[in-house]
Amino acid sequence: MIIVFVLVALLVLGAFAALHRYAWGRLVRDTTRGPGLARRVGTGVFIAGPVLMVAGFVSERAGAPFWLQQTLTWPGFMWLALSLYLLLALLVGELVRPLVRRLAERRTTTSAEHPEPVVREPEPEPVPAGAKPTDMSKPTDMTRLSDTTKPSDMCKPTAPGKPMDPAGSAEPAESTGAAEPAGPPPTVPSTASATDPSRRLFVSRVVGGAVAAAAVGTVGYGTYGVVRGPKVKRVTVPLAKLPRAAHGFRIAVVSDIHLGPLLGRGFAQKVVDTINSTQPDLIAVVGDLVDGSVADLGPAAAPLAGLKARHGSYFVTGNHEYFSGAEQWVEEVRRLGMIPLENARRELPYLDLAGVNDVAGEDEGQGPDFAKALGDRDTSRAVVLLAHQPVQIHDAVDHGVDLQLSGHTHGGQMWPMTYVAQAANPTLAGLERYGDTQLYVSRGAGAWGPPVRVGAPSDITVVELASKRT
Repeated sequence: MIIVFVLVALLVLGAFAALHRYAWGRLVRDTTRGPGLARRVGTGVFIAGPVLMVAGFVSERAGAPFWLQQTLTWPGFMWLALSLYLLLALLVGELVRPLVRRLAERRTTTSAEHPEPVVREPEPEPVPAGAKPTDMSKPTDMTRLSDTTKPSDMCKPTAPGKPMDPAGSAEPAESTGAAEPAGPPPTVPSTASATDPSRRLFVSRVVGGAVAAAAVGTVGYGTYGVVRGPKVKRVTVPLAKLPRAAHGFRIAVVSDIHLGPLLGRGFAQKVVDTINSTQPDLIAVVGDLVDGSVADLGPAAAPLAGLKARHGSYFVTGNHEYFSGAEQWVEEVRRLGMIPLENARRELPYLDLAGVNDVAGEDEGQGPDFAKALGDRDTSRAVVLLAHQPVQIHDAVDHGVDLQLSGHTHGGQMWPMTYVAQAANPTLAGLERYGDTQLYVSRGAGAWGPPVRVGAPSDITVVELASKRT
């Protein structure tokens, strides 16, 4: 088993290195003229990025000093998001590259076929041997004679059609049978020198620049979508067993806040303020509250004590609580005023509210126990179940649950990882029905790993229950 794990790890590491080598070749090597400062800086980025990414994950999982986690995870996790979108943009760039090359060739050919006209200064008239240079500042006569011309020669007739030689003689100059060229022929720029830099370098820089801009823009927009805080989403869910008096009962559902080295106290306060602004009847925190120990993140979670709802705030564990010390966090959320539901049920005035532990707790003997949470209840009353992972819906159906509230998927968080999350979960996000049981899955308020969301905006959902008896 260990050998298989090592082989898989080596394959993943090899594929990861190969993809980075490809990206470096296209974005650094192909866009620089040769060894120099630009290539050294680009190479350094492509080495430091993956190293920081691995170091960030290791420091978080190993429980390194919190300041070190914060130092490593910000650049490391951001590189993970950036490298993903660099690779995707490069794949698109490979499709566009032939078009850019063709346009560059057409531009070069057009420049060679239609060179700009060459403007030459007029050449001065030849001066005979022994003649004195003419002072251009003084007026001259068109029939100016050389020093060797006699006045009597001016009276001699010249043969018609025969030019006078430079010395004033009527005898024709010897001809070679071909006209002397007026000057050197105009030069036409060659195709090789028509583009500077070379065509290949030009194409690589155009495509590489577009790829980098697209990746940085996507990651920047996705980061803004997380740090600004989640938006409120409202969903109405009709329940057949809900009494008329409970019509309009509002549950604020929040999942996957993921307080940690990246999202801290300020983010927690935004979540609390957003939830309280909806004035819910009940608050349901359905797992993955933290990524770290109580010792490190206790101050970050402190604002959760400010949650306000008429029927209280409830909490169930997610898989990340079991990476962070679930028992300690259960006690901490109780201290903050929330009510943990560890395979337990509460009878509220109009409905039952139940909660089960996450499936990740099975490794610690704290897995979900549906019989304990839902057994011996009045089946004529509507029951709402809090369960972190959507995969728990099948047990919920077997136990006659009316509505299950879950998170875990993040809606995929970063496209195209949405397809992976969709394949691993029965419902990616939103409301779906399974037999007589309805399942609502929140995309979550925070983010895991890179604080980036693309195509999966964060949310806090107000689920408004509707009675069919009205």
